[in-house]
Amino acid sequence: MNTDQSAPEATPSGLTSHTFSLEPNDARNLAALCGQLDAHLRQIEKRLDITIHNRSNQFELRGHQDRCEMAATLLSSLYNDVTQGAQLSPETIHLRLQEADLEMLNSSQQVDTTQDAVGLIRTKRLSVRPRGQNQRQYVAAINQHDINFGIGPAGTGKTYLAVACAVRALLNEQVKRILLVRPAVEAGERLGFLPGDLSQKVDPYLRPLYDALYEMLGFETVNKYIERHIIEVAPLAFMRGRTLNHAFIILDEAQNTTREQMKMFLTRIGFGSTAVVTGDTSQIDLPKGTQSGLTHAATVLENVAGITFTEFGNKDVVRHPLVQRVVSAYDAHEQEAASTRREDPP
Repeated sequence: MNTDQSAPEATPSGLTSHTFSLEPNDARNLAALCGQLDAHLRQIEKRLDITIHNRSNQFELRGHQDRCEMAATLLSSLYNDVTQGAQLSPETIHLRLQEADLEMLNSSQQVDTTQDAVGLIRTKRLSVRPRGQNQRQYVAAINQHDINFGIGPAGTGKTYLAVACAVRALLNEQVKRILLVRPAVEAGERLGFLPGDLSQKVDPYLRPLYDALYEMLGFETVNKYIERHIIEVAPLAFMRGRTLNHAFIILDEAQNTTREQMKMFLTRIGFGSTAVVTGDTSQIDLPKGTQSGLTHAATVLENVAGITFTEFGNKDVVRHPLVQRVVSAYDAHEQEAASTRREDPP
């Protein structure tokens, strides 16, 4: 197969335009390469943060030079496979992107967190705009990576923004369902007297997620999606043994997972899925002496390509101004108490 490529041309925005052609010019093979409604091209665009335009076998790529070059190489390789009779699927594209060291590339590139780059998160009933640098970075990371952590105090928008991104992905048919997951720390004892099954016992603790869904989709739509299992609420323990494909999964209150539970959850992620893990390491309710899976993951996975961590602080609190002052006061008190304990050893 012959692939004619031109040298990249610089654009005013600092990005490049890269054009090339795929040979032989076969309409059926080109259709298989692009996928139904160009789904394969859109998948590559999203993961590499570029734009792809083609007319017949003529392709134009716009974006960062190294990503355009990677996409051109990938498309040429995939087209070669198609001409030899291979069948392409979203899973195939995903694996080929993995082989192309996409995660390493993403980790070496600074995420574009400008206001215009992130923009509004449009849902059925309202639009959500990230506020501040950390929120924009958080949303940009969710858009570009499969596993994302949002760690920080209450009121910083980490859960609300995750739900907004999940709703947008569902409405845009990027995923087939949304899963809301929570470690059932209290379900074994403190909630044992409540009626209902384990999921119903945990539901009150997922109320912030429900409230966000109701705001963005409406009460009737949310209930309809729950009945059809398009939206699923599941205690973390119920995740064991499952593989979650084409889903947007939110693990809330992750500070109350154990190390084993966190590893189990992260290894459930399948093709076409996005996972967002949120938690506040200052509110750990695990038994004394048990290390939080969230704090452990932040150490173990810190340098793993393709996984992002967004740290929120007191300045990111977007609730009532008093909430920010309350969080700051508690932090100052805890730091003072820790200093006192160090000065007065037993």
